[in-house]
Amino acid sequence: MVDTESLGRRGRLPHHGIEPGWDIIARAGDIERWRDEAGRLVRGRGGDADAVSVIRLGISELLSNVVKHAGDPRCRLELHQVGATVRVRVFDHCGRVPVVTLPDWDAEGGRGLWLLREMTGALGCTRVPGGKWVWFAVALGSEAG
Repeated sequence: MVDTESLGRRGRLPHHGIEPGWDIIARAGDIERWRDEAGRLVRGRGGDADAVSVIRLGISELLSNVVKHAGDPRCRLELHQVGATVRVRVFDHCGRVPVVTLPDWDAEGGRGLWLLREMTGALGCTRVPGGKWVWFAVALGSEAG
């Protein structure tokens, strides 16, 4: 059985259809490449500037967390469109569920998932055999309609 946990106040977004995905080795120096790839894809689907910006930020956060915390850099990045919403998800081989806490404003880090939760329509984690998917959802914006 799959254990799904919401990391925020908002609802879960179901997975529908096969859409773009990449098996990657997460490296700090490659994160911009994946941000750019996703940004082009979302813009091509009618995403407005705000949606593209949040998706780029979210991909940076999720892939950075793989680099810092997963212990294994192999991961999968996927984007799924459901109506006027895009769900971005990253699979990694670490079973630990990330915890979103109120950030220490004096600390140099530790606010990425909190910020992402505040900026998106949904943020969550789904544990599966061999690891977990961490995901967020963003409305494409006014240009998508």
